[in-house]
Amino acid sequence: MFSLQKLLGKEDKFFTLLEASAEEARTSVQALVKLSKTLDKPVAVDDFAYTRQKDKQITREISDAVYTTFITALEREDIEDLSNALYKIPKMIDKFTTRILLAPQHVRGMDFSKQINLLERATDIVLELVKSLRKGMDLERVKDLNDKLQFLESEADTHMMSIYRDLYSGKHEAIQVIALKDLYEQLEKAIDRCRDAGNVIAHIALKHS
Repeated sequence: MFSLQKLLGKEDKFFTLLEASAEEARTSVQALVKLSKTLDKPVAVDDFAYTRQKDKQITREISDAVYTTFITALEREDIEDLSNALYKIPKMIDKFTTRILLAPQHVRGMDFSKQINLLERATDIVLELVKSLRKGMDLERVKDLNDKLQFLESEADTHMMSIYRDLYSGKHEAIQVIALKDLYEQLEKAIDRCRDAGNVIAHIALKHS
């Protein structure tokens, strides 16, 4: 195990910012869980917009710090790659909720629970992985968590195939197929971004092992 904290002593600026970004990603999914239970009611997007705005500010702080901090425990490219992957998780969720507003009549009665459950589990793992940076990375633990992320992403891919079969079965109106396909794919992309974040952290762990 290699301790990044030992390298920089009390320096924790990037750890704190990256953890905050991962927390915002998780918060956006928790709001999505609540939303998914009330799709038959008017959708309020304030929580999602606030989370996206807050995470955008965190991402900007990380980007600024990359160019103003003389020494970092992580390579600057890795910091930016991880920051961008984390930012894209709530970004995809914000797109999902915004597009629900465009066609609410097409989502009533539809079930997004499988993908949202996978996404919730994925963001929990991402947060745990990001926190491992501060603790000093245990390569085996990082690999185990990243393997779980890869499994969830594979589960999401398999589920998308069943979704496509349903959408193209002929029992939905064409306009509804278009709307639902877009919504399901936004959730799929959010899960992919969780996978991307896990891959970045696994890459960092390998370099420092």
